Amino acid sequence: MAEIERRMIAPGFVEEALDSLRRLGRQTGPLLSKLGLPSHIDQPVSAEVYGALWLAIAAELDDEFFGMGARPMRSGSFTLLCHCVLHAPTLGHALRRALRFLDVVLDDPRGTLVIRDGLAQIELRDAGEPRSAFAYRTYWIILHGIICWLVGRRIPIRLVDFRCEEPNQGADYRLFFGAPVRFSQPISRLGFDNALLDLPISRSEQALKQFLRGAPANILVRYRYDAGIAAAVRRRLSQSSPAAWSSFQTLAAEMRLPSSTLRHRLHDEGQSYAGIKDDIRRDLAIDMLMNTSKTVGEIAVQLGYSEPSAFFRAFRKWMGKSPDAFRREEAKSAQWQ
Repeated sequence: MAEIERRMIAPGFVEEALDSLRRLGRQTGPLLSKLGLPSHIDQPVSAEVYGALWLAIAAELDDEFFGMGARPMRSGSFTLLCHCVLHAPTLGHALRRALRFLDVVLDDPRGTLVIRDGLAQIELRDAGEPRSAFAYRTYWIILHGIICWLVGRRIPIRLVDFRCEEPNQGADYRLFFGAPVRFSQPISRLGFDNALLDLPISRSEQALKQFLRGAPANILVRYRYDAGIAAAVRRRLSQSSPAAWSSFQTLAAEMRLPSSTLRHRLHDEGQSYAGIKDDIRRDLAIDMLMNTSKTVGEIAVQLGYSEPSAFFRAFRKWMGKSPDAFRREEAKSAQWQ
């Protein structure tokens, strides 16, 4: 049942995709009927159905960015983008190539890779008014899906900012990304650990053909934050406070796995128990620093640190600055909205 639920796409996302047709005066009925879907979607659909809808709309508009860029992303552009980045030596090289490709194809919005605070941040700028949340989300799905596939693992997202106002289904956006999501920000951006930029790429032309046959349904599911054994560990840890977390051996027993098997499976996904705990603590710390008035000492206790100084050292390692400095800069940034 959990696997089935994980493969479902919220109805709000379906309606947003259909709005791409409505905006351009196209009827949605014929396309929905062709796909065997009702005229009104009020229940989640499978990733495969959503992927088929995605492809059908792109074909109808001859635009794989659904009419949301300054220029259309003509059919076949996604395939060419994949070929463009396939033989890049590292993730960083591939990402910069992908951003240049999308800049040329779309013209606007334009993406830039910025290294800041220990994060690789993809900043997305518009020439005019903010685009819809769906437009930014589509850009992130395309880019994140490709880079995850290139390195054969999920790239954990640390933050997602949207320049636009929060849509009615803002909760679905937060669930989809599994990271701190903010709306009405000065700039749209997505961030992940900058150390991942050095990951090597080793994908063949044959592997690319298999990837493209399953796209976009495969990138909607496989690289979601709730996929894989690492995500299962994350979900278990997220159900309790860091101070109450089990030892690795106890966790493995609770998951009915030998500790060696769990360790190997995490390693296969490029993860470790210590790293996952670190990730959750960082996400919680960032969220509390940005969205609560708790003192740094209170946050340190809630995160399971015996002394505030240990939290200070950990946060400086994560973000390249102290918790107090991070909070001041975020507050200053919010004033410019």
